[in-house]
Amino acid sequence: MLPSPVLSVSAVALIIILMLLMRPRRFYLVRHGETVLNAERIRQGETGGLSKNGEHQAERVGKALKLLPIRRIISSPYQRARETAMILNKYLNVSVVYSPLLAERRNPTKIIGKSITDPEVVHVVDQMDLAYHEDDFRVSDEENFVDLKKRARKCLRLLARQGAGATVVVTHHHFLKMLLAYLLYRKRLHAGDFAKLSFFNTADNAGVTICEYHPWRMFSGTRGWEVLSFNEQH
Repeated sequence: MLPSPVLSVSAVALIIILMLLMRPRRFYLVRHGETVLNAERIRQGETGGLSKNGEHQAERVGKALKLLPIRRIISSPYQRARETAMILNKYLNVSVVYSPLLAERRNPTKIIGKSITDPEVVHVVDQMDLAYHEDDFRVSDEENFVDLKKRARKCLRLLARQGAGATVVVTHHHFLKMLLAYLLYRKRLHAGDFAKLSFFNTADNAGVTICEYHPWRMFSGTRGWEVLSFNEQH
């Protein structure tokens, strides 16, 4: 007897599952709203909440995103990111989870809490961000380029595992730029390249960057990732 040309129920189910797994994932990467310390131009650590202006910024982003098919929020666990995520969720009403992979770069302890105009802070930041150096260069106890690059790789793996539908990702200025730089250049990214990319591409408070992950393109140069827009303001 010839086999039936009609696909079995299990085969149809397998095709449907594969189609769902191959659907693109969209990500709205949001830098947290302005903080009190941002407004005072102070170098921050883990603590510090949003200013009134930062709360208003997060409200505007929430209103802009509320009509989109957002399925979840993944946020940095830092206070300013948590507050931003909770304001966004007033409009999105989805599950919120926190990941340390989205935290901001750890600054050298000796400059946390100091004005960005303090001569010591200026000197340290010049060394870290505005001068060319080897990938493994380290001023003191900060996360250096190598550390951040490794974390960006782990973070992209986390995001790629998210299911269908869109995800809001709440993170921070410097790490957002590292995540995008690694997304585009992968192993080819070095500290000198990142210094140039970072200097010319500022991520503003509450700016929204849109990316997509296409699983069927996982063997492309960007491993299936694509940047659709950068630092949109609402």
